[in-house]
Amino acid sequence: MRNPKVLIIYTGGTIGMINDPETGALKPFDFEHLYNSVPELKQFDYELEAYSMDEPIDSSEMNPSIWAEIATTIFDKYVNYDGFVVLHGSDTMAYTASALSFMLQGLRKPVILTGSQLPIGQIRTDGKENIITAIEIAGMKADNGEAIVQEVALYFEYSLYRGNRSQKISAENFEAFESANYRNLAEAGVHIAFNHNALYRTKLTELQLNTNFCTDLALVKLFPGMPIGSIAPLFDITKTKGVLIESFGAGNSFSNSAFEKLLMNYISSGGVVLNVTQCVTGSVNHGKYETSALFSKAGVIGGSDMTTEAALAKMMFVLGEKSDLVEKRRRLEENLCGELTKKRS
Repeated sequence: MRNPKVLIIYTGGTIGMINDPETGALKPFDFEHLYNSVPELKQFDYELEAYSMDEPIDSSEMNPSIWAEIATTIFDKYVNYDGFVVLHGSDTMAYTASALSFMLQGLRKPVILTGSQLPIGQIRTDGKENIITAIEIAGMKADNGEAIVQEVALYFEYSLYRGNRSQKISAENFEAFESANYRNLAEAGVHIAFNHNALYRTKLTELQLNTNFCTDLALVKLFPGMPIGSIAPLFDITKTKGVLIESFGAGNSFSNSAFEKLLMNYISSGGVVLNVTQCVTGSVNHGKYETSALFSKAGVIGGSDMTTEAALAKMMFVLGEKSDLVEKRRRLEENLCGELTKKRS
């Protein structure tokens, strides 16, 4: 069996910065010196190759066109590699991981996103361990020769998460991410222990590239006493095709006739409204409490236990598809690539 071949894709971010020994300033990582910066990689029996975006960016500048560039790069080079590692700034990494899971459906190889809280050139950096283990996972195969991980995942500080279940929870701690509503895919200790029952397996027969994302969306986070007039412009069907609401608890809202009318008019005119909870854990359950009756009556779609990051990416994907409104609404409720827990019938 040949050695695993892994492509490292650098998009930017803290992990890609090193200290200039002369000036002390941070400068972009030079992949020609990858082994000098991370000599531990020499112990891998892997073939490593690197690809850097023309203009590496801070992850705050990430957008759907760059997601499409990353996804297209992976799609075009898919047959040549056993796995892919995407080096990315941590701030929007969960958004990118979610987006790539919808752009690259049908994966049978790993796409592992990782980054760091400190530049790889600093003594206490978390970047070395993150990149080493991410690469190791990207090349790991089962006894049958198939990749162990066959989905978009996010590795950070000894934990591997499903990409579209992850969220950044800390701007300072090395344990910067979590997957509150889905168990971790693996834990890295002395050995990498995979939770095999948690790993995703596609039912598609081939890899699909889906980059036609609709970005005409709005995000509304409810708060007590929210004035409806201030959010009314967001529910303009000529400008906004979909609205994601972050509601209270299990999908609840304040009672407000103006808000109800706003929702009903928007949805009846062809707008799509998806509802997720503001809570870190738990699920939207329309009808559980009377305070969610407004959403049920208006035709708001329950987002189950999706993260905000996954829900936004999913709306962009589904609303960008060439299908009618009924099909789009059905697709938003469906579990497409492991992003939500399906309700038991």
